[in-house]
Amino acid sequence: MTSLFRTSIVIMVAGLCLQGVEAQVEERFLLDQNTLSLLEQELSGELAKQHVVAISEHHRIAGSSGYAEAARYVLQQLHGYGYRAWIESFPADGRIAYQTWQSPPGWNIDSGELSMIQPRQELIASYLESPISVMPYSSSGTVQAELVDVGAGTSETDYDGKEVAGKLLLATGHCGEVQRLGVLEFAAAGALCYPNDRRATENPDMLQYTEWLPRSDEMDQLTFGFNLSYRQGQELKALLAAGHTVELEAKIEGRGIEFGSLDVVVTLIPGIEKPDQELLIMAHLDNPRYSANDNASGSAAILDIARTLKSLVDQGRLPPPKRSIRFLWVPGLYGTMAYIDAHPEIKGPGLGGKVLGGLNLDMVGEDQELLHSRLNIIRSPQSISGLVADVTVRLAQYVDGLDVADPAGLGNFNYGVLPFSGGSDHVILNDSTIGIPSVRLGHWPDDTRQTSEDTPDKVDPIELKRSELIAAATLWYLASLSEKQGLELINFLAARAQSRIAEDTQRASGWLLDTPVERLDQMYDESKQVNSFALEREQQGLNSVLDFVSFESTRRLVLTWNQTLDNQSQVIIRTFQALVRQRGGSLSFSQERTYEEREAASWIPERTTRGPLAGGLPQSRLTAGDQIWHGTPEAQKLDSQLLVNLIDGRRTILEIRNALSGATFPVSVSAVRRFVQDLSKARLVELRRVN
Repeated sequence: MTSLFRTSIVIMVAGLCLQGVEAQVEERFLLDQNTLSLLEQELSGELAKQHVVAISEHHRIAGSSGYAEAARYVLQQLHGYGYRAWIESFPADGRIAYQTWQSPPGWNIDSGELSMIQPRQELIASYLESPISVMPYSSSGTVQAELVDVGAGTSETDYDGKEVAGKLLLATGHCGEVQRLGVLEFAAAGALCYPNDRRATENPDMLQYTEWLPRSDEMDQLTFGFNLSYRQGQELKALLAAGHTVELEAKIEGRGIEFGSLDVVVTLIPGIEKPDQELLIMAHLDNPRYSANDNASGSAAILDIARTLKSLVDQGRLPPPKRSIRFLWVPGLYGTMAYIDAHPEIKGPGLGGKVLGGLNLDMVGEDQELLHSRLNIIRSPQSISGLVADVTVRLAQYVDGLDVADPAGLGNFNYGVLPFSGGSDHVILNDSTIGIPSVRLGHWPDDTRQTSEDTPDKVDPIELKRSELIAAATLWYLASLSEKQGLELINFLAARAQSRIAEDTQRASGWLLDTPVERLDQMYDESKQVNSFALEREQQGLNSVLDFVSFESTRRLVLTWNQTLDNQSQVIIRTFQALVRQRGGSLSFSQERTYEEREAASWIPERTTRGPLAGGLPQSRLTAGDQIWHGTPEAQKLDSQLLVNLIDGRRTILEIRNALSGATFPVSVSAVRRFVQDLSKARLVELRRVN
């Protein structure tokens, strides 16, 4: 029997054993059937839909009175359920920063109108009729000026040969970019922006929400912007193209930019055995008026989850949880950063904290039949434990098997599981300096997102209930996890771990099969990095069970499975070696490190700020010359978010590169080293020399 055949048989046998373990575990859904049934009976998509309608009536721009009113609504509901709940407020003036995140300013206006004076008189946009028509953080005042078409308005070439100083701009680009270039640099009076993409042409009267969050040094130069529909933009463009002089009047009344606050609504279900240990569930409350799926749906869903859990405990139908459950309603990203910054104790167990996991509900109520969407479960990044994600996915499988539908049997559940991606508040919790393994539930795609079409009629109470049940079951299971459940969870995670390691092995084996013979030794090293990182990732997930239930029985079982994974890893390495030899590779184990590798192995970077890096970093802190590299294909290939999360104060730059390659695909040492050096130049990491 050849070595390759023998090792292949070993892996095949291990796979058969895995299938037996996984099949045995999957006969159950982790949480007991009685609790699942109680949650299903008590959760109400209809009540959540009522909250969606109420919340969406508020123009919930962060730092505005409309947001404050929505926060008070949530607070009043919680008080009505019997919670002790409160609002924590953090200053927002456009200059204060929470770690690397500059706060938005406060903003309040009473009215805003855009009218045509020539060649005819016509009201084009009204804030009172549609608040989304006025770009948030616009300044108050009155301007009467001619209109100039600048195309996209986001490139200097768009302004060639055009006199725009003191005039109004008609543009199809992102209004913030148009403001920064056309208003700040070329002295235009303001910007009128309309979309010119597929969904705009299909919905010509739809307004798309845009905002401009100015930098602190731009606060004194603010003017205003209006959001127009595709039809309105095309009509104005046609008038200009026909040679007409188009004169408009823009009038915004109210206080405009002012000192405001980021308000976070907080409540807690205290645990009775380990109250210092917590699970966290959150949703961002901000968005313009009428925005329903984004994200009145998530805010309403966790409000109904809070009602349900308290009701079941107060009635004695469920025992109080062992661990505490914290609920947060936040101004998206900025409010979360402000809250986390004020609470250094909010961190994961790997950093000595007691917050064991989190859920972020963002756009969870869409009518799937109407919007052709699906509910996505976004896993935590590979740099952190996947325990919460695995539990969430398992309980979604339970919900998928239920008939959560109205009497008419309307619609089927459509959901998927995706790797980590950003765009919402789970990014902050998952950052390596906060270390809370967190999952996002959210619908995508959605052509109505951040438009005037995102209205409550597109929210489905059935889908709300499905999302609530997944989230509530996950929370309750982890908050109540017992020793016996912990043993079952370890076996469940081990089955998932072996499955993912097998997938990674297949990926790395594909590299070895596709690589030219002369590069096999190098690709063998890359394949080993895949195996090494997969082992580290999965053992981290198994070990994280001990943060919940650290008994002698659970510790022994985790140790046994870790040894099993170690053995599996060794078999995989031998399989890689056999594959290389079969293809004619030499396996030169004495390969010396290059100068670049030796330098990368000599430095350990350590983060200097807490939380993920704000957009535009590190580039915005670099010289113009240093910024150029970040636009190159070499830099663009890097998963920079994962790279930054792999900076843990222990890994050298070379080890970070190896882990990044193992998690994604081979990347160059020089690219990772350059990126880390730029982080150091931007004062976002400190570099420590090692022997």
